[in-house]
Order: sequence, then C-alpha cells, then structure tokens
Amino acid sequence: MSGFRVLSTNHTSFTVSDLDRSIAFFRDALGFEVTSRAPRDPQAIRHITGVSGAEIEVAYIRGPGHSLELIQYLAPSTRGQVVAEPCDTGFAHVAYDVDDIEAALEAVSAHGVAPINPPWVIDRGPNTGRRVVYCRDPDGITIEFIEAASP
Repeated sequence: MSGFRVLSTNHTSFTVSDLDRSIAFFRDALGFEVTSRAPRDPQAIRHITGVSGAEIEVAYIRGPGHSLELIQYLAPSTRGQVVAEPCDTGFAHVAYDVDDIEAALEAVSAHGVAPINPPWVIDRGPNTGRRVVYCRDPDGITIEFIEAASP
C-alpha cells in the first residue's frame, strides 16, 4: 500500500476554446452554478503545466455532487485542438444522470451540443434498462446523459 490516501475528487477539467460559450452551456442548459472565474498567474501555469508561454482564464462550475474546471488558453498562439473518438486511448467524457433524456437533448441543442446518435437502451451492466446518449459540444467534449430506468 502507498503512503497516502485519496481523500476526495476535487474537480474534472476541460480545456475549451470559448469560456463564455462553455459557461453558458453548463449554466443555462444544465443549471450548474459558476463558483469562480479568473485569470491565473502565467508563471505558475507555465510551471504547473509545462506549457511555454501559457496564459489562461479559468472558471469553476458546480453541478450536483461535482465541480468542473473550464480552462481557456489565451496563449501560446501555437495551441491546437484534440480531435478524438471514443475508441482513442486517452479519450474522456463526463456522464450525468437525468430524469428526462429528451428534455436534456432539447436543452443542450440551443448551445450547439448535439447527440452523436439517438438514445439507446442499455442491455447489460449496472445501467441495464436505462436510456443513454452521447453528445458532443463545439470543442469536441463528450457529455453522456443516462436516463432513469422506467418503473
């Protein structure tokens, strides 16, 4: 056993291209709360991330039981965009339980977030009987909605 313990999850982070757009999505479509928004000390960010010339603005948003950190890099100008598929090593997504998957899809569509395919009923595993859908935002971030199983 190691000499330390993980005490809790602090946050999950996504790098986004437009902080205002991403905040509006999580706040207005999903009902999350913005808990902070501010730039960070470039020297600290360069040290922590190893990104030369890094300058960022960060927002924290809080949903039920979890915080997300949204980071917009303002520099360096050489930054790119990851284009990953769910089958690619390192791919990540965030999943939310919802009470109405159709209402969730309607709410997110106004923010440029679209389902990859229509909802599907899961036939195996811990979510058997629940409907699920993957959605992708304009930055390629994948959000999964899992609807409560019918009684």
